Amino acid sequence: MSKHPVVAIEMQSGSSGKVIGERLAKELGAACYDKELYAIAAKKSGMNEDLFEAHEEKPTNSLLYSLVMDTYSFGFNTSGQIDMPIDHKLFLAQFEVIKQLAEEKSCVFVGRCADYALAEYENLVSVFISADEPDKVKSLKELHHLDDAKAKDYMVKADKKRSSYYNYYTNKKWGNRKNYDLCINQSAVGVDGAVKVIKEFVSAKTELLNNHQ
Repeated sequence: MSKHPVVAIEMQSGSSGKVIGERLAKELGAACYDKELYAIAAKKSGMNEDLFEAHEEKPTNSLLYSLVMDTYSFGFNTSGQIDMPIDHKLFLAQFEVIKQLAEEKSCVFVGRCADYALAEYENLVSVFISADEPDKVKSLKELHHLDDAKAKDYMVKADKKRSSYYNYYTNKKWGNRKNYDLCINQSAVGVDGAVKVIKEFVSAKTELLNNHQ
C-alpha cells in the first residue's frame, strides 16, 4: 500500500472546512474532492450525476447499516445491486470511488464519510473542523446572503443532515473527537492556522510511516 498522504475532512456548517480542504490540497500538491466525486462516481457506476446531487448526504430509513456493509463486501458490481434502494447504490458508488482515488494519488476529501471509507489506510489523516457559533453564522450570512435567523437555521439543519448521514452509514458519531486524528476549532487558529496544523500533522505521520518501511 502506498504511503502518499490522504486527508479526510468532516466539518460543521459555516466552519470554512471546504476552504481549508482546498487550501490544504494546494499546499500538499494533492487533489481535492467534494462534489467533484459525483461526476466520477456517476461515470464509473453508470448512474445519472443528478441523482448524486439530489441525494447528497441524505440517509434513508429503509436501509440498515449492516445491509450497506454486507452488500459492499460482495463487491459493487454484483448482480445483487439490481434491487438495492437508490440511496444504497449512490453511497456504495461514492465509497468505491473514494477508495480508488486514495490508492492512486494524494487526495483531500471533504465530507462523504471518506474517513470511514479509508479507515484501513495507514496513510489517512482524519480531521474534524468546528468553529464558534458567531463565526459560523457570520460565514453563512456572507456566503448565502442570509440574515442572522436564517443563517442559524441553515446551520442547524445542515449539521443535523450531515450528522444523520454520517452516523447512519458509519455507525459512528459525527463530531466525536475519538473518531478523528485531529479536531480543530477554526475560530481559534483561523483558516491559515488550520491548514498549517493539518499540514504539519500530515508531514509528521508521513515521515513516521516512511521510517517504518
